[in-house]
Parts: sequence; C-alpha cells; structure tokens
Amino acid sequence: MIDSKTKLLGLIGHPVDHSFSPIMHNAAIEDLGINYRYLAFDVSEENLKDVVAGAKAFQIAGFNITIPHKMNIMKYLDEIDDDAKAIGAVNTVKIENGKAIGYNTDGIGAKKALEEKTGILINKNILIIGSGGGSRAVSYELAKENKLTIINRNIEKAKILSEELSKNLKKQNSITYGDLNVDIKDFDIIINTTPVGMYPNMNVKPVIPLNDIKYGAVVMDLIYNPLEPVFLKEAIKYGAETINGIGMLVYQGAVSFEIWAGKKPDVYVMKKSINSNIR
Repeated sequence: MIDSKTKLLGLIGHPVDHSFSPIMHNAAIEDLGINYRYLAFDVSEENLKDVVAGAKAFQIAGFNITIPHKMNIMKYLDEIDDDAKAIGAVNTVKIENGKAIGYNTDGIGAKKALEEKTGILINKNILIIGSGGGSRAVSYELAKENKLTIINRNIEKAKILSEELSKNLKKQNSITYGDLNVDIKDFDIIINTTPVGMYPNMNVKPVIPLNDIKYGAVVMDLIYNPLEPVFLKEAIKYGAETINGIGMLVYQGAVSFEIWAGKKPDVYVMKKSINSNIR
C-alpha cells in the first residue's frame, strides 16, 4: 500500500525500459514488508543535475545510477564514499540529512556473482573489456587480489584507467592495458563490461573473437537483457563457462538496498522475481 509515509527509491539512466531493477527491488520490499517503492526514471544528461536537487526536495530515500550517468553524476553529489572515489564512478546514491552521498556496489556485485561459479578469486589472470563506469568498478574490486588487463577500442582510455587503478590500489605491474587485438589464450576469466549486444541491439558481432580462449576459462558479460548476449553465445561455442549479468545485478542491488534501508534483502527472492518475469 502506498501512502504519505512511503519512501521512494529509483533507477536513473538512459535508457531504462529494459531494466529488471524495479522488479527485483519491489520483490525484496514486499518480502521484507517495509513501506518503500522502487521506480525507473529515464533521464537525459542535461537533466542529471536537476535529478539530485529534485531527489533532495522530495526526500527520496535513494537511487541507483546506470548507463550512461555513473561518472557524470559524481559532480552533483555532496559526498562520495572512498571506494567510489577511487573507482571514479557511482552506481548508488543515498539521500540523508539533505545530502546526496555516492557509493559504488557494482564491483562487489560482480565479484560475488563470479565466486558463485569459480570459488574464491585469488591470483587469477583476468581480462576486462571496456573502460567505462562498469569496468571501473569491476576492475577496482578484482584487481585487489588478481592480475588484470584492461582493453578498449580507444587504447588511451584503457591506459588512463589502468594507471588510475594502479595508483589508487598501490599495485605495480599487475594492471596492464591494450587494444582489442589482445591474445586471449592465457586468461582465466574474461569480462565484457561494454554495452555491445545489449537490448535492443542484440544482433551485433561479439566485441572480440573468442576462438583462442583457454580451456576451462570463465566468460562473463555484465549484460542481462538478453540473458544470453552475443558474447556469451560465442563463448559457449568454444567451450567456456559463462555468466550473464543477472548475478551481478542482484548482488550489487542487494548491497545498495542495505545502504538505503539498513536491511539485508533476500537475494533468492530477488533472483526469483527476475526469472519469473523473463520472457
């Protein structure tokens, strides 16, 4: 029941019509029996500043940030968590005492999803494709105990990100970079953080070829709509273990939810709600 005491949560991005976030968060809210609602808002870049001001004015409890605003939102926030500062991107904002405070839960979410498949992630050789907001968070979290290579069509962006992470994590020689013409045969884990293959542009070429993939490698795509994006279809052809973006979506969402509401949601309930709504 929605009433004058209902606390509002939301998703800010462009586009957002493909998102499962409202489904899973509202399922968690119903399961916990708390008076919250979660909505999705399609917001263009020129209105981003007004979103933060409006959220404060309406006393919205908090919101998630998705493509393409994870980096640009930072300049409009009052405070930013240390990890989110180091990452250089925010995916979660809490409104508290009139202040907009930024966090990043994407990296933690990706790590938890990977560990469901691989076990504890230590000393793995990992390839990250892309250098946007999603890449920043995932790379930051995984680089703590693993060796990373970040590749991007624009090699300068990959270079900048690898140097920033090396500095922020005080890691030397464990975060390298390159362009898309990388030799993939030695990587244990390959992660696509780009939107290539995301709905509605599903019929595209994979971001890189996977014919030389290492036997037993794990391939992850942060995309969850479609559930089997073109990159994972390519990986399956060559015998890789695959992970789509549902696990990361749920786990990062669960951490965000706890930041906003101070309660741990049931991730099983969140996953089940998504699976029940997949067409």
